[in-house]
This record gives sequence, structure tokens and C-alpha cells, in this order.
Amino acid sequence: MATIQDVARDAGVSTATVSRVFSAPELVLETTRNKVMEAVNRLGYEPNFAAKSLRTLRTEKILVTVPDISNPFFSQVIRGVEEAALAAGYSVLLGDTRHEETREEQYAAMFRRKEADGLIFLGHRLPDVLAEMVAAKGPRTPIVNGCEFRPGLAVSSAHIDNDRAAAEVVDHLYGLGHTRVGVVTGPLVSPISSDRLSGVLSAAQRQGRASALRIAIGDFSIESGVRQTGELLDEPGRPTAIFCFSDEMAMGALEAIRLRGLRCPEDVSLVGFDDIRFAQYLHPKLTTVSQPKEQIGHEVVRLLMDILSGRATALQNVTLPHQLVIRSSTAPPPSS
Repeated sequence: MATIQDVARDAGVSTATVSRVFSAPELVLETTRNKVMEAVNRLGYEPNFAAKSLRTLRTEKILVTVPDISNPFFSQVIRGVEEAALAAGYSVLLGDTRHEETREEQYAAMFRRKEADGLIFLGHRLPDVLAEMVAAKGPRTPIVNGCEFRPGLAVSSAHIDNDRAAAEVVDHLYGLGHTRVGVVTGPLVSPISSDRLSGVLSAAQRQGRASALRIAIGDFSIESGVRQTGELLDEPGRPTAIFCFSDEMAMGALEAIRLRGLRCPEDVSLVGFDDIRFAQYLHPKLTTVSQPKEQIGHEVVRLLMDILSGRATALQNVTLPHQLVIRSSTAPPPSS
């Protein structure tokens, strides 16, 4: 069986460099990393990570919790997390909390037992035991949030400006001539929902149309898109445009529109949020807000690596760019 000394000799480097390639690859030049990995593959070297973990008190694992693994938005964020984690020499443990506090607490217990070196959570809740850890240790606690920024959590985060993005959607609809706009939110306990609703209301107030808004509270699922959009369309003076706070709900909204014998966008314009892969293949193609999903994944890993390496001395809240992608699901309202 090949040893670390064999790899070092084959690659022409020191054993310390070989060790660093596995423990802190970001500190090793790419050309050197490549030489070492070529030697590893050529010799069939298998590092003893269990022994290394005992020596360094590191697992080389990151725990990532996601509120709904079935949501295509999160799958793309997780892809970005995995890419960045593997490049940094870490593997990823994935936990689907299904919006359940009990599951969140179970994964918090895993982290407390040091089964992972760091935690990235993509939901809006932080279990009390971890909030206490953050309060005690401050910004050096290896816990990072992605997507659902809330200042009160006091952890580093990567996200977009949801307030501004939602305001841009409403301005787009008003710019097309719509005066009766319906909104299907996510659960308002979620920071992204409350921020997006804040942006909707501020844009409506600027236009003097806040009283004409119709708001229904959904849960980001396709089913709530069908249900809540249906309720909006069944009201007297139905909206001529619907803004859903997720693309999944917008997919459900299309079904609600179809079931009532209406057409999109001829009768009802529709906007989603996230720009999941399916958005451009719907009929009609969905106007939506594009989030840099994989970049969010890369960024939360970078923030976590800064903490684990000791480089982070203060909270970092990174706002990434978004884009309103206008497709064929929005058009001027029908003439009365």
C-alpha cells in the first residue's frame, strides 16, 4: 500500500505539502495540487482520514440543511455548495428538514456532536442550541446562512436583495399597464417572503396603487400556486396580472388560469421568482427573477472556509446580483 512518503517522492514535494493538499488545498498552488493528485492516482494512495480526524479534530465534512430538497431552486444551490466544498477538500452531508423544527434540531445535534466542521443552513430558522452557540462565540462560529438573510441571526450570509427584486417585478407589471395585480406570497414567517412583500408594497405605494393589490399567502409549492391563484381569480374584478413568490407556485398558477378558461398572458400575465431550469420551457415561457443559485452555493462555502481557517473576524453579509428575466408570460392587460 502506498504511503504519503511515496506520494511526496513521486510528486517531487514534501510530505507536508501532500498533507496540505488534503487538509487545506486552497493554500497550495494549483500546479502543485495537480502534481500531487496525479501521484495519488498513479500510486493508488488512500489517506487515512479517520486517523487524521483524531489528530486534527477535523472531520473535513460540511453539514448542509435545506428546507425542501424537492424544490429545484435548492438543488442548484446545493450543486454550487458541493463544487466549492470539494475544491476546498471537504465533503458534504445533506439534511432535508422539510420545514420541521424537530428535524432541524436533530441536525443541530449532529453539528454539536462535531460530526461536521461547519454548518450551512438554507432555511430561516436556527435552533436555539445553535443560536446560543453563535451568541457565545460570535462571527467565528462555523455556521453560515444562504438565501434567507435575517440580521437577528447574527451569522454570515449570502443572498440577493429580495425587496428590490420584488419591487422591480411590480414596476414591470405597472409599466405594461396593469392596475389590478395579485400576489401569491410564501409563508410570511420566512424573511424572503416578508422582504419580497415589502418590495411589492413599496412599489405599489409609489404608484398610488396599494389599495388595488390583492394578496394571498402560499407556501412556495405548486399546489398552493393552484389554490391561491384560483382564489384571486375567483374574486370580483379579478387581477390581470399575478406575481408568485416562487416559480413552482407560478407553475401552479398557470394551471389555475387554464382551469378557468383563461389564457396567459392574453387574459392574465404571470411572473415567478427564482428562474429554475423549467421556467424557460413552460408555455408560455415564464417571466421571473433569476437568482445566481450556484454562485450562492459557492459564496456560502467561501464564507464558511474563512471562518474555519481563522480569516473571518467579523460578520459578512454578501448581496449577490439578481436579474428580472422578461419572457412571454407577461404582456399588456386585455382591453376592457
